[in-house]
Amino acid sequence: MDADRVFRGSIPALYDQYLGPMIFSPYADDLVARLAELRTGRLLETAAGTGVVTRALAAALPPDVSIVATDLNQPMLDHASSQLPSERVTWRQADAQALPFPDGMFDAVVCQFGVMFFPDRPRAFAEAFRVLRPGGRFLFSVWDRIEENEFADLVVRAVAALFPRDPPMFLARTPHGHHDAAALETQLRAAGFGATGVASLARESAAPSALAVAIGFCQGTPMRNEIEAHGAGALAAATEAAAAAIAGRYGAGPIAGRIRAHVITATRRDEARSAS
Repeated sequence: MDADRVFRGSIPALYDQYLGPMIFSPYADDLVARLAELRTGRLLETAAGTGVVTRALAAALPPDVSIVATDLNQPMLDHASSQLPSERVTWRQADAQALPFPDGMFDAVVCQFGVMFFPDRPRAFAEAFRVLRPGGRFLFSVWDRIEENEFADLVVRAVAALFPRDPPMFLARTPHGHHDAAALETQLRAAGFGATGVASLARESAAPSALAVAIGFCQGTPMRNEIEAHGAGALAAATEAAAAAIAGRYGAGPIAGRIRAHVITATRRDEARSAS
């Protein structure tokens, strides 16, 4: 659905404020650690969103590694660049399915929790392959099934109960709807990648309150677009219902729940060696 890729208005700021520390930061550190051997060269980030991973990359990687951060949504990039006013990063609006870069330009391509939003994922994988140098790596993460991500699952069920005829299912459909790691590896190999690997990582999602969880998911994601389609007052009612459900299980706060994701690594084959 096209609406699943619409991040506008107050969504980027709320997404970063609430969901950034709650569900994205625990995996950003892991992704950066997997690039620890990158001491020089160029790195491309696709679907950079509000820059959670970008900020971690800029803080951890040596200055000889140049970083280009891209996203399809200009409002997300505007927010991300305002949070990292640094010459270290080049910000550029770009479609991951049609990257505006020459072949073999980058030593690594990273994408944290973005590939689920690509309408044509095989094409996006082919583009990542194209802009990598031989031997370069493509690293990305996807959420596991929603039942393995406790806060998101509970929010979806609480809000669906308010609107049973047309429940807002963005979280289940898009962020948590592409968790088949074997299928992703098949698509990567079809794009030309050689060795692939999958690490399934469980982490803790911490939040200051049940209301913070509800605001993050109901108001800081495209789920908001679905909720608001139900009319005036729907967003407030959904946020209240989600907060009550979270508080009923975990307490008002501070609280913590289980999250789980897959981190996938693919290497562009060294063409010279492949030919020999």
